[in-house]
Amino acid sequence: MSSHLAEHKASPPEILAEAADALRCVSSGDRVFVGSGLAVPQLLVDALASRAKELEGVEVTHLMTFGPAPYAEPGMEKSFRTNALFTGANVRGAVNDGRADYTPIFLSEIPELIRSGTFNVDTCLVQVTPPGTHGHCSLGIDCACTLEAARNAKNVIGLVNEEMPWVYGENFLHKSEFRALIRYDHPLPELPRKTPSDEEKLIGLFCAELVPDGACLQLGIGAIPDAVLASLGNKRDLGMHTEMFSDGAVELVNAGVINCKAKTLHKDKMIASFVLGSKVLYDFVRSNPLVEFRPVDHTNDPFVIARNDKMISINSALQVDLTGQVCADSIGHSIFSGFGGQVDFVRGASRSNGGKPIIALESTAKNGTLSRITPVLSPGAGVVTNRADVHYVCTEYGVAFLHGKTIRDRALALIRIAHPKFRDELKFAAQQRKLI
Repeated sequence: MSSHLAEHKASPPEILAEAADALRCVSSGDRVFVGSGLAVPQLLVDALASRAKELEGVEVTHLMTFGPAPYAEPGMEKSFRTNALFTGANVRGAVNDGRADYTPIFLSEIPELIRSGTFNVDTCLVQVTPPGTHGHCSLGIDCACTLEAARNAKNVIGLVNEEMPWVYGENFLHKSEFRALIRYDHPLPELPRKTPSDEEKLIGLFCAELVPDGACLQLGIGAIPDAVLASLGNKRDLGMHTEMFSDGAVELVNAGVINCKAKTLHKDKMIASFVLGSKVLYDFVRSNPLVEFRPVDHTNDPFVIARNDKMISINSALQVDLTGQVCADSIGHSIFSGFGGQVDFVRGASRSNGGKPIIALESTAKNGTLSRITPVLSPGAGVVTNRADVHYVCTEYGVAFLHGKTIRDRALALIRIAHPKFRDELKFAAQQRKLI
């Protein structure tokens, strides 16, 4: 993942030493929660790793993080063990090598896990803005689970960065809540956009056809969500209630397409818990009254999501079998990512008045050598979204509507949107299993 980010630069030694001293509160056997996404307090992470020889059995917990994860490197096993609540590229090898753990969980349920004490946090490491006039620091571009972790941690260590955007919503901590604040101003890492392929552009067009004027959107990160957003230029009065958004949403706001005027919940507000993207995105959310950041037990609560009329959720998958089961967190036995908010938004959108949950994926993988529409999921693959929850599945060959359909109808619909070169073998496999 580091290849997609600005080059990581080592922190000044004197600031790193100051941070390491602040982290003396971490003891062997503790659990440390690290702020996630592009808001990782890298200086504090590096300072924690510098204490490796003094510590044993420290659990480092986080959602997906970008940048170096020194605590998960080979040789760190005695000092640290990672527990990924969503597995990113920087810890994926450690998880699949058995040197780290992965906890499958709905994103919406993590704050309550922390709040209830089931998942206690000893120390929380966060990156924040400088304190404002009344002494509050904003968590900036990511408050997803970090706010609840900080509220319940015995110790909160803050990395204060002038470059972190001040954003509105429920994402503030008062300076009195920190054990220590370390000042280090530096540019936030950026996540460059990938140019959508022809196949992804087609998927974007098919998904856009399912989006009515006045819809409320949830999309993830990547080329397919960007392709969908790029295909929505002729829509009117769109809103956004999502766990995250990226640069593509900013372009639609600037074009007047996303204005949130038609929203039935949080009218006139874009609601999110974090953003991933470029400095353009950071400048957009900075002190912008259109945007509010809230923790994921609000943004991802299916009952809250359902209060948005015409809620359209678009999420990706690694495989979909012929009965409609969706695998999104693993490739066979190998853990790839996590549950994230897919099920939260699928269920919320399906219960929304006029809502549509969509699973979007390219029809093939590995340069067209494997079909993502499969007779059965690969051995070891986990079901993230079960077949009863799936409504729409979209590939570059069209849209299959599965909700309320028989297994036979589902198989036929999914074969029709599979890559043509795999349709005969999919049909044969379905006949062998007596699905059709």
